[in-house]
Amino acid sequence: MDIVLITTVIASLFLVIGLAEPLAARLRLPYSVILAVVGILIGAGAIFFLRTDLTDALNPVAEAILGLPIRSNVFLYVFLPTLLFQATLGMNLRRMLDDWVPILMLAVVAVVVATLSVGYALSWASALPLAACLLIGAIVSTTDPSAVVSIFRSISAPRRLARIIEGESLLNDAAAIALFGLFMGFVMLGVPDPSLGDALARFPLLIAGGAFTGWLAARAAVWVMALFSRHELAQISISVALPYLAYIGAEQSIGASGVIAVVAAGLTLNLTGPGRLPPQAWANLRELWDVLAHWAGALIFILAAFLIPRLLEEVQVEDFLLVGVVILAAIAARAVILFGLMPLLTALKLSPAVERPYRVAILWGGLRGAVTLALALAVTESFRVPDGIQRVVGILATGFTLFTLIVQGTTLRWVIGRLGLDRLSPIDEALSRQVVAVALQTVREDVARTTENYELSHDTVRSEAKRFGERLDAAVKKAEESADILDRDRVTLGLIALAGHERDTILARVRERTISSRMAEQVLSEADRLIEGARSGGRGGYNRAARRSVAYGRMFRAAGLLHSRLRLSGPLAWMTADRFELLLSQRLVLRDLGAFIDGRIRRIHGRRLADLLHELLSRRIEAVETALVGLRLQYPGYAEKLERRFIRRTALRLEEREYATMREDGLIGAEVYTKLMEDLDLRRAAAEDRPQLDIALQRIELVRQFPLFAALGETELKRLRGVFKTRYVNAGDSIIRKESVAKSVFFIASGAVEVETAGQTWRLGRGEMFGQMAILLQKPRHAEVRAIAPSTLLVLDEARFRRLLDRSAALQDAVRASAEKRGIEPADLFTDAAAAPVTDQRANA
Repeated sequence: MDIVLITTVIASLFLVIGLAEPLAARLRLPYSVILAVVGILIGAGAIFFLRTDLTDALNPVAEAILGLPIRSNVFLYVFLPTLLFQATLGMNLRRMLDDWVPILMLAVVAVVVATLSVGYALSWASALPLAACLLIGAIVSTTDPSAVVSIFRSISAPRRLARIIEGESLLNDAAAIALFGLFMGFVMLGVPDPSLGDALARFPLLIAGGAFTGWLAARAAVWVMALFSRHELAQISISVALPYLAYIGAEQSIGASGVIAVVAAGLTLNLTGPGRLPPQAWANLRELWDVLAHWAGALIFILAAFLIPRLLEEVQVEDFLLVGVVILAAIAARAVILFGLMPLLTALKLSPAVERPYRVAILWGGLRGAVTLALALAVTESFRVPDGIQRVVGILATGFTLFTLIVQGTTLRWVIGRLGLDRLSPIDEALSRQVVAVALQTVREDVARTTENYELSHDTVRSEAKRFGERLDAAVKKAEESADILDRDRVTLGLIALAGHERDTILARVRERTISSRMAEQVLSEADRLIEGARSGGRGGYNRAARRSVAYGRMFRAAGLLHSRLRLSGPLAWMTADRFELLLSQRLVLRDLGAFIDGRIRRIHGRRLADLLHELLSRRIEAVETALVGLRLQYPGYAEKLERRFIRRTALRLEEREYATMREDGLIGAEVYTKLMEDLDLRRAAAEDRPQLDIALQRIELVRQFPLFAALGETELKRLRGVFKTRYVNAGDSIIRKESVAKSVFFIASGAVEVETAGQTWRLGRGEMFGQMAILLQKPRHAEVRAIAPSTLLVLDEARFRRLLDRSAALQDAVRASAEKRGIEPADLFTDAAAAPVTDQRANA
């Protein structure tokens, strides 16, 4: 075939891609629907002109179009890895992890339910073997969320809802393709009725093998990319190779799922890449993948649509009945998930509440597209699949895809309008009015400066200023006097605006490199939680998100257990260093928010709301400072190293700005500027390396800071360090419950606790201990102890505590003082202690 003709056809396809997006926006239809329709028209037109006797002039073009090497392997090995890899790179994984339960349940359970529903419905309605019916069920269970997600974003639907749909769709495709490969094997081997248990037993192997291959490939790629830190194009090139090598390696080497391998590789690069690659290289890498995925998604739709006329050439009347069965079964399976499983997950507090109108929109927006057609094409091309099954699979998958695109896709926006989802809620309407008022105030200030610079006519300026001032006054009045907005909603609006500005400030600090790129996503995730918390729960939701941002998470406490029980300090050291940097970044950003409250929010919402926001902001700053003080006390040397690193990075940012200013002013030339920037980049790379945290060494320093252990020698301190266990607790966590058995004594390394006993309450802080009285008196505990701040506790078991008490005079004095405070006779206390048996003679503290 003529290379010029092929190049012309391919270039024309890119022209179609460029025109399809504005056409879809003009017609208010999903982009994928436009691409599919155009592809069908091109494919049908090529067949028509090749077979008609009207003219032969277009035969070479028609032959070039129909002769394009469109095979299932092209879709599965070229386009699919691109789409999956880009989707994982574009995800906010930390926010996805917040909703991993509903995402995983909806993805895996939805695929299984859809596959079984369609498979058994077809088995009942047709003479096809069960394996072929389940194969069709797996093919049509993939979903394309792009249409419904884009519409949800345009109507300001909850971000968390769109995030769940995107995550569910990604894993949905991976699980469906894995099931497709499973049932495809049964069909090619001629197993008509496979055992469902045998089929599902092979499923974990496909998943685990693919996940391991993708993780290993990504770790190797990141290691190589980190070696080429000064060669951005080399790093991007390696990222392009990664998904394809992971896919082929999993499929061809170990027989695992290539799709899972690509997803695992993308997730691994997403998590580790920002910390190992320069910020600009990481940003450019993601932008390149956005473009590649856009092209791949459009081409896969158009090329797959080319095949639809050929796939439907042998359609028969009874096939329409089977297509109807597939449509009903697939929609019913989706409805079971949305109206059965999702409310159940919400009731169990594992998923956010999704209102019924949104669930209806998700149900009707479950479009199928190129992936479904590509899998169907793989079946029709396989010579090991019987001809009758090939024909039915091609027709049913194509017919179902056409129904979702043409019927559901074209009516989706109308359905959303009928559900009332395209109308702003009262609080969103008020938010839009607030945005207009704030924007106009800023515009007025900028226009005033502009007119002064250009020395315009005084009368003209005054006339336009008066006109603009009237509009501004009307906008401010409308924002202040919203009769349908309650006071609590005004607080919510202020909190949303404050959290939004916090996010903008974080982005500015990331661009300035004051906040490191590896921490950027985590800090932004916390800001997103504040926005969503304020939007869904008002002041309470905002405060919960704020407390969570400084609390010890489950992963942190799990790392603490690994260190204290298995002596694996790596995860704890890594997460503690992350916590240090996160808190430093939060403190930096929070101190800039007061000016925004005074400069913007006060002018729109008044002094009372501004004062309230200042109070909430002060509490957040205090909580961050408290957490930082606790970490400094716990790891004093490391905190100083991190602060020095912060100062160095800030100085480098200022130095870079000065060089750029001199270059713009013409004081230095391009050669000098390039040389200066090369030197600065080397020093910046050194400053980006975070110092290592030695947990064992730091714990010696921590124990030494306790007045109780100040008299101990170096050898005794090292032995004591080895027997202490660390426990991390959040504010509100219960540490000791009444009537519990006394087994341990607690020493407060950082934070504070509240002790309640006999109707009295008192607080203990750093350096104090609790829990010793019940052990020495050999009685059940009568106190309730709760943390009132995120706290780090050192825990000593009973036997080691008794041995230490025998040797430490300072500890004995502390116990006596504590007993006298509670009205207990110290002599009786130590008599009981001496009489009590030591339960563990092997303790060597």
